[in-house]
Amino acid sequence: MSVKLIIGNKNYSSWSLRSWLLLAEAGIEFEEQRIALDTETSAAELAAASPACRVPVLLLDDMVVWDSLAIAETIAERWPEKELWPVEESARAHARSICAEMHSGFAALREAMPMNCRAMGRKVPLPDELTADIDRVFEIWTDCHHRYSSAGRWLFGKFSIADAMYAPVVLRFRTYGLNLPESASVYPARLLESKAMQEWLAESESEVEVIKGDEKGQ
Repeated sequence: MSVKLIIGNKNYSSWSLRSWLLLAEAGIEFEEQRIALDTETSAAELAAASPACRVPVLLLDDMVVWDSLAIAETIAERWPEKELWPVEESARAHARSICAEMHSGFAALREAMPMNCRAMGRKVPLPDELTADIDRVFEIWTDCHHRYSSAGRWLFGKFSIADAMYAPVVLRFRTYGLNLPESASVYPARLLESKAMQEWLAESESEVEVIKGDEKGQ
């Protein structure tokens, strides 16, 4: 089976991180291709990679799959033994719900706190819309901790698609130095201990490109 993932800059591309982490943490071997974003050649390279002209893109044998949630569902279907959605029905429905919420929501958080792995110690204003998004993330992580922590330190005990979907938020909160409530800190700590996550962060540090629009904060 041929598995290739096309991603953007590891320092900035939150959607790329989701698909990359899912494959890496699940132990699925894949070839990686990186397209540097916001360059003179980016548009042409992205157009050649997928109809949506965005990353990530999964090339699975002769299939082309774009959009991180579609990629996650495809991976879960192709490797059911990895159990990337929770096995229990109600937990699986819960996981799908919070993944869909992350996929379509949190606009204020995305705008004010772009993922920028290298930009440690920055501060941004916290208007009501942003504070509401942050509090909602805390609520989700706390709820998962209370429901599933007896099975492990990922959001649903065992690593799942939900962890990949919320991984960039962990890095955003890390960058901007937000203080997490104790009940919402278990999953972020587990994620940052991950060998795959440490690899991603190390490689993001070695990138030289700078995307000015994602260099927010003081």
